[in-house]
Amino acid sequence: MSHETLTAAPVVPVMETEADILNRQRRANAKRRRNIWALRAAILVVWLGSWELTATFWINDFFYSKPSKIWMRLVEWFTDGTALGSIWYQILVTIEEAVLGFVLGAVVGVLFGVVLGRSRYLADVFAPFIKAGNALPRIVLAVLFLIWFGLGMASKVATVFVLVFFAVFFNAFTGAREVDQNLIDNARILGASRWQVLKSIVLPSATSWILSSLHVAFGFALIGAIVGEYTGAKAGLGLLINNAQGTFDSAGIYAGMVIITVIALSAEWGIGQLENRLLRWRPNASANAVQI
Repeated sequence: MSHETLTAAPVVPVMETEADILNRQRRANAKRRRNIWALRAAILVVWLGSWELTATFWINDFFYSKPSKIWMRLVEWFTDGTALGSIWYQILVTIEEAVLGFVLGAVVGVLFGVVLGRSRYLADVFAPFIKAGNALPRIVLAVLFLIWFGLGMASKVATVFVLVFFAVFFNAFTGAREVDQNLIDNARILGASRWQVLKSIVLPSATSWILSSLHVAFGFALIGAIVGEYTGAKAGLGLLINNAQGTFDSAGIYAGMVIITVIALSAEWGIGQLENRLLRWRPNASANAVQI
C-alpha cells in the first residue's frame, strides 16, 4: 500500500501596507479612547451614586447636600433665575473678569519672563521684588484691591492679574533661560540682531513652557475672580456662592462649583486646541505627549 507524502506549502507572510498600519493604529486609538471614557463615566456614576445613597440614609443632606438636590438647584437657576438675577449674567461677569485678567497677566508675565530670562543682570536686580510679590497672600491682596478699586470689575481683574502673572512669569523665565546658547551664538555670528534672536529663537523655544503655564493660569484666573467676588462684588458666581452660604444653601454652593468646573474644563479644552495648533511644528512632542 502506497502512502502519499503531503508537503505543506510554505506560508508567505502578508506584508502590511502603510494604510493598513494607519487604520490599525486608528482603531487601537479609538478603542483606547472609548475605554477611557467608559472608565471615567463609571467612576462618576459610582461617586455620585454613593454620595446620593450616603446623603439619603446615613448623613444629613442639609449640610452635605446630594447630587439630586444640586441638579434641582441648577435646573432652577437656569430656568427661573437666581436670587441675584439671571444665572447667565452671573456667569458672564465672572468669565469677563477672569478672561480680562488672564490676558493681561499672561501678556505681562511672558514679557517680563522672557526679558528677565535673557538678562541675568536685570534678573538679579528684580529677583527679591519678584519673590516678595509672589510670597504675598492673595486673599489679603484681594481685600486691598477691593478697598482701592471698589466693588466693580477692576478689583477682580487686579486679583486675577496677580495670580496669572506669577504663574506665567516663572515658566516664561525658565523657558527663556533654557534656550540653547549655541543657536543664539550661531545666529549672532550670522548677523542676527537682538530682536531677531528673540523673535526667531527665544520665543519659539519658550513656547511650550509658556503654553503649559496657561493651563494652570486660567484655573488661577477663575480662582482670582471667585475670590474677588466672594470678598465683595455686585455680581458674579463668587457672590452667588457667598449668598448661598449666607442662606445655608449647601446645594447652591455645590451648584456654583459645578458651573465653575464646567467653565474651567471648557477653557482647558480651548487652550489645549490652541497648544496643538501652535506646536504642530513639533511632531515628536505632540506624539509623545500623554493625553489627559
